[in-house]
Amino acid sequence: MHPSEVLFQGNLQPAILPACDHYAGSEKLMRKSIALQQELGPLFDITLDCEDGASAGNELAHARLVAELLQSDDNKFNRIGARVHDVHSPYFAQDVEIICAAAQRLAYLALPKVQSVDEVARAIKLINTHATKAGRKDLPVHVLIETHGALHDVYAIAALPQVQCLSFGIMDFVSAHYGAIPGSAMRTPGQFTHPLVTRAKLEIAAACHAHGKVPSHNVTTDIKDTAVAANDAQRAAAEFGYTRMWSIHPNQIKPIVKTFTPRLSEVSEAAAILHEAAAAHWGPIAQHGRLHDRASYRYYWTVLQRARQAGLSLPESVAALFNGTPTDLPQEAH
Repeated sequence: MHPSEVLFQGNLQPAILPACDHYAGSEKLMRKSIALQQELGPLFDITLDCEDGASAGNELAHARLVAELLQSDDNKFNRIGARVHDVHSPYFAQDVEIICAAAQRLAYLALPKVQSVDEVARAIKLINTHATKAGRKDLPVHVLIETHGALHDVYAIAALPQVQCLSFGIMDFVSAHYGAIPGSAMRTPGQFTHPLVTRAKLEIAAACHAHGKVPSHNVTTDIKDTAVAANDAQRAAAEFGYTRMWSIHPNQIKPIVKTFTPRLSEVSEAAAILHEAAAAHWGPIAQHGRLHDRASYRYYWTVLQRARQAGLSLPESVAALFNGTPTDLPQEAH
């Protein structure tokens, strides 16, 4: 049996996605991002942005451009998603219809500024109507948590089967407090210390982990100093439990991916433990004076999955464990 089938019996198998979600709005930046993904491989996702990317009066043409890029040969790995206008926008339904025509090549659809779980459910119903016409069922949906209502319903939103990832929209969230949260809380260090902001981050991460979904950390607005993005990623992972993060500049992609990628020492430790565990048919083992059983095996298996997702070569002792048809790894083609 595949390790996922052995280790997650009766437990949620967590979704695993590339560690970086890179947003691009203009045609120039979208094409540049796609070229970079072709160069680096599917180590990061790209979200083509209709909400902030389409200029006023150009919404129809922009949605058509997104669909065209999704269906082109440049979409080599099928790891490109799209963010549509919010559900209250007159362009929302239009975006969904046009972009879902390319649903076979679409990695996910991102919904911004939802106010409740009911709004997400209604949006998913519309998405499914159009995606099904294109021959795609259960298109993954990513939801931005950036309103009071969405944060209130965050556990219910994470519980929706089709929701794959929740992202924290820190700028809209702070702005929704109309000055009660200072602007400094949109960036480091304030974003990691202000109680209302940290509460939101923790609620989102906890909801995701409770339902096996991916928590995606907010943007780093400093686009000149890549060390800031790397530091934000490190704190998001180590202190708040995030496994993915937005990028808004190509220079942020590599630091984010590197920060979220398990260290070689972690990979070696996980490989040694799981190699011995597999030999023991997944029964308890003792290694270096420490007991390990299926609870710890699940953790170390996730380390190996994340390392593999990031493009690291795994030790031969455990590489064979990935043979077969794992049910918990994202598929690159549909």
